[in-house]
Amino acid sequence: MRWLVGWSSTASGAAAADGGAVQPVGAQLLWADPDPLWAVGDWRPDEVRVVQADPFTRLAVLGCCAASDEELRVGLFAARGGALRHLTAWPGSYTAVTQVGRRVTVVGDLAGARPVFHAPWADGTAYATAALPLADLIEAQLDVSHLAALLACPDSPEAVGDGTPYAGVRRVPPGHALILREGIRDIVGYEPIASLAVAAPQLDADKAVDGVRDALVDAVRARLAAPRHAPHVDVRLDPGPVPGMGPADRRAARGVPAPGVGADLSGGSASGTLALLAAGLPGMPGMLGHGTEAGERLLAVTFNDLVPDAGGGRAREAELERARAIAANPRLHHVVVAAGTEALPYAALGGGPLTDEPGPSLILAERHRRRLAAGSADHLVGHGARQVIDAHPARLADLLLDRRRRHLLRPATALARADGTTAYSFVVPFTVYRAARRLARTPYREGVQAAAHRLLERRVAGDHGPAGGADAVAASLAALTWCRPGPAARWLTGEALAEVSVRLEAAAARPGTLRRPGERRADAALARHAADHRVLEQAAEVRSQRLHAPFLDNQVVRACRALPEALRVQPGARAAVLRAVLAGAGIRELPTGWGATSHASHNAAVRAGLTASVGELVDLFRAPLLADAGLVEARVVRKALRAAAEGERLPLDGLAELVSTELWLRRLLARRGTCWTGTAAPRQRAVAGGVVPRPSL
Repeated sequence: MRWLVGWSSTASGAAAADGGAVQPVGAQLLWADPDPLWAVGDWRPDEVRVVQADPFTRLAVLGCCAASDEELRVGLFAARGGALRHLTAWPGSYTAVTQVGRRVTVVGDLAGARPVFHAPWADGTAYATAALPLADLIEAQLDVSHLAALLACPDSPEAVGDGTPYAGVRRVPPGHALILREGIRDIVGYEPIASLAVAAPQLDADKAVDGVRDALVDAVRARLAAPRHAPHVDVRLDPGPVPGMGPADRRAARGVPAPGVGADLSGGSASGTLALLAAGLPGMPGMLGHGTEAGERLLAVTFNDLVPDAGGGRAREAELERARAIAANPRLHHVVVAAGTEALPYAALGGGPLTDEPGPSLILAERHRRRLAAGSADHLVGHGARQVIDAHPARLADLLLDRRRRHLLRPATALARADGTTAYSFVVPFTVYRAARRLARTPYREGVQAAAHRLLERRVAGDHGPAGGADAVAASLAALTWCRPGPAARWLTGEALAEVSVRLEAAAARPGTLRRPGERRADAALARHAADHRVLEQAAEVRSQRLHAPFLDNQVVRACRALPEALRVQPGARAAVLRAVLAGAGIRELPTGWGATSHASHNAAVRAGLTASVGELVDLFRAPLLADAGLVEARVVRKALRAAAEGERLPLDGLAELVSTELWLRRLLARRGTCWTGTAAPRQRAVAGGVVPRPSL
């Protein structure tokens, strides 16, 4: 895990936080006292850049950033004058830290994929891009109330707030920066936000799509322009010559990715778009030469799931055909990774690294690790495309606020078709319109209070069935609210739900938001997805590999936000936008079926994995830590796991959240060691007692 850490203290606190006495394990000092900054982990040389105007005016940028040194200097002078947004406008994904005198500014990103955390320490404030090191530093205990909120309302900032699983460690919200002046903390937003009364001016649809194309091209080019690093290979790990194994196979067997740039072709239209853009841009996308016949081509990976699906394998074969058609591009080298039950969701849960936080991606870690091990040292994935391009159902209320009722017809009709040819289908459009109108007319405070009462009365089941048909309609209608319970809420105890209800009531009592419901719900869903993507990066990490998600870059998020609402809400909007992006880049020939959604195949794989691993999962909940914390009843969860494995229609996402949180708790409490060293280092790691306290109501 790579992270950035530093602190700012008062004069007396600086002596207590002497950098020679306390420092992170395996750290590289970027600048010293009185406000030191370290980079920790296996950062590449080009991923850590520092520019300095004078001894106390400097800028550090860590990550993939396409800005030149001169642009970094201009950004430093702009930040000195208070223009923080300028630091977030370069292509790539990175964290920027400036120091001007004793003022330190740490800028987070818009999506939340590169978060910033902070905690009080040594008469000041410590900050980092990971929460666990700060928890170690302040010897934090577990925040069970936050875990309850994360399970009950994961995509509701009113419930989750700016907390973390560690008491005392807080998160800087997406789109905000942390400013420290001699240890005194201030959090400011750097992104303009449209109000509830006045909508932000919207671009013409064609111009908005052109903006998305330019942003994506720049984001992909930033990855191609970075120096390519061949990973270190330990020959002792080489399994030796095996019949039928080529160089790429031996690299994958060692867990070492191929040098160069790669992308997925099995992740849907978003990852396919990135692969085609990377292959079409000038330069050297890959370095697969090394004695092979591949030449300088981009490595395109297709994950071929050999487990039978509900459609008898037709969906899998169609995906493979589309991948082969795309891989006919002479600048692509296609690799198919075949996997059976050993790579299903819920497989190999016994091991794995400790991530910074829990997340549903933990149940998919082994599956993704197998796919990524066959990829390149720099691997492009399409994560986040759905959240930044597609319209959250609550955006229908935004259209009503703008008096654009006619734009609701097509999405409502599409939901009616999804419901099937039943009598109910004829009333779906009116039902959707009525739900959108109700949300548009509901004040923020009333909406949050209604969600709090719903949790208190345990009315949390029925909104999160499997995708498809009437369940998709019900889920879309349920999403037309200011705040709603998550899929795991139905299995939480009454005490846990009451705790989260208190959080929602407190949020409703604070000054209300001036933002539109659709924009707020969409941003919350994006932040939740970005946080889980970061968990996936850590859980499925392959040695010497970098996972790139350009759709979560700042400039791509901004470009997608400029898409008109009327375009977003139309059925198939994401595929249409990506087709236009590729056409603008000169790529017009796409295979039949390109842009098809992958929900059905994903759900089938999750259900198959649950069925195959139900025995181990039931054993996991014989004496779960979640029950010790008072969040669930073990018997209820075991019953739900068995029922889902037998085919009962239960929200699989909710079960994934419960399992992943239990796994994370066990790994956290089994952890040894700490992130800090030195004579004044903390004497124990975070949650060192090994006891999970019950939440106090």
